[in-house]
Amino acid sequence: MKIAATIARVLMGLIFFVFGLNGFLNFLPVPGPTSAEGGAFMGGLAGTGYIFPVVKLIETLVGLALLSGFMVPLALVVIFPIVVVIALYHTITEPAGAGMAVVLLALNLFLAYYNRASYAALLQVTNAWKS
Repeated sequence: MKIAATIARVLMGLIFFVFGLNGFLNFLPVPGPTSAEGGAFMGGLAGTGYIFPVVKLIETLVGLALLSGFMVPLALVVIFPIVVVIALYHTITEPAGAGMAVVLLALNLFLAYYNRASYAALLQVTNAWKS
């Protein structure tokens, strides 16, 4: 299980590091949306002026953390909302890229399960109103 987790961590780290850096350096061609809905969604995000740079910075930093093995449980929590949006976007709007999105979601869920002991305190049910 440890070898599988290491492979998954490095693979996910490479994906996010490379594609995160590509957002700044543009060394890989990025295919545009093929549907009107996909174009509208991406146009809306790009129109904010800050979403893509922030997401690409997060992807790059999480990729580095995963590649180095530094704070992996935190990196997985930080990247999970981005992975969910990628998966939803590709399964609903641009099905052509759904394969990679499903792989990312599976890797994220597998690694979260592998690191589940790190999340035990976060998942405890408590009542903040009781002292």
